[in-house]
Amino acid sequence: MLLRLAFLLAGAAILGSSSASAQEVNIEPAFPGLTFSLPIGVAPLPGSKDALFIVEKGDPVPGTSAEKSGDKGDKKKRASAYQGGKIQMVSGLASGKPVKRQVFQLAVKDGEFEAGGECGLLGFAVHPQYPSNRQVFVYYSIKIAGKLHQRVSRFQLKPGSEFEVDPASEQPLITQQDPASNHNGGDVHFGPDGYLYFSCGDGGAGGDAFNTAAFINKGFHAGVYRIDVDKKPGSLAPNPHPSVMSDAQGSAYYAIPADNPFVKATSHRGQALDPKSVRTETWATGLRNPWRFSFDPQTGACYTGDVGQNLFEEIDILVSGGDYGWSEVEGQHVYNRKDASAKQGPAALAVASKQWLAPIYEYDRKVGNSVTGGVVYRGERLPDLKGAYVFGDYASGRILALREKGGKWEGQVIAKDMTIAGFGHDPANGDVLFAAMSGQVKRLTRK
Repeated sequence: MLLRLAFLLAGAAILGSSSASAQEVNIEPAFPGLTFSLPIGVAPLPGSKDALFIVEKGDPVPGTSAEKSGDKGDKKKRASAYQGGKIQMVSGLASGKPVKRQVFQLAVKDGEFEAGGECGLLGFAVHPQYPSNRQVFVYYSIKIAGKLHQRVSRFQLKPGSEFEVDPASEQPLITQQDPASNHNGGDVHFGPDGYLYFSCGDGGAGGDAFNTAAFINKGFHAGVYRIDVDKKPGSLAPNPHPSVMSDAQGSAYYAIPADNPFVKATSHRGQALDPKSVRTETWATGLRNPWRFSFDPQTGACYTGDVGQNLFEEIDILVSGGDYGWSEVEGQHVYNRKDASAKQGPAALAVASKQWLAPIYEYDRKVGNSVTGGVVYRGERLPDLKGAYVFGDYASGRILALREKGGKWEGQVIAKDMTIAGFGHDPANGDVLFAAMSGQVKRLTRK
């Protein structure tokens, strides 16, 4: 089930050059004249070469302290004073005359929307069969009775509309209580297989403080999950859990693909498990905070950026059943809880193991300290980048192109911008786009 990789053997392959170089590409506004409110994601409209969606994290409520820079008021009130996040549709891409239109604003019915810090409206995916079933899916943060949760929900398009989401049509699928406000994952995509994938962080704080990363039976944490929102014949019911929403008959609103890797698991990381306790939704595990994953449009390979603790950021190719080692390892190094910042010496390489899957690439704090997962470029306008995985670092602003050469992955800094929160493609030409929380969506162009 697992792709067997040894860290020491893989080490030489993932420590490619990541030093800064002259810019290889230019950065330009993707949609001149269009601005966005805290944009953090770019999502496709299945089958369209003319339109895409921008995910807006959440607007500060006008006139509240959340809107005021430098306010010294109560932090909890500031953090929660946000309107529901929005989805903007940008169309007219094929003609080169883009326009935007708001197609959704989240209106929480059973709690309080939370958009402070790393919370908010974090992910959006349109069902591949949306013309017939009219379904979209979102991932967002909510406080219920004062306790933070992360939620995956289904919504319907309004009857008679070409594309407008009905905020009153919400059906929550999963509502996972979250012990801290950071490390929320939140990306949502339909895979090439038609199933819905979403990412979750390890619960937050630091150093796997809530001890979730080594488990597949503690809820929705530290992994990427795969569910069947169509309940196809042969799919299975999920194991009961307080986070799994169910109807009056006790049935969940989704099913489990029969080939999910942990459906029949009786052990994990050497520990025996009750199969009835396993989160069989789990597809890949051992991830600290998989902030933005994507599928290569040509090969279907799934790439993610996994945000590091104090020393190393990593890029992984995710596979079914893969365990990426957090919190035993950070990147390809031993994670030492007693010396997490390696103040007493360099972090040691992890010993060879058949249990963990090594990242294909890691970088240290000289390059950046908060990876934003990217996309594989398959366009034609930047031939030197064709086939490269392009990603960024939120903190340093560096944008890197990652290429495999002779079995080794090498990274090169190709540009720089700030507050990079999510990547996507322009469906009209395949250009790499990225959302910057400063308020713009930008594109990479020829230098």
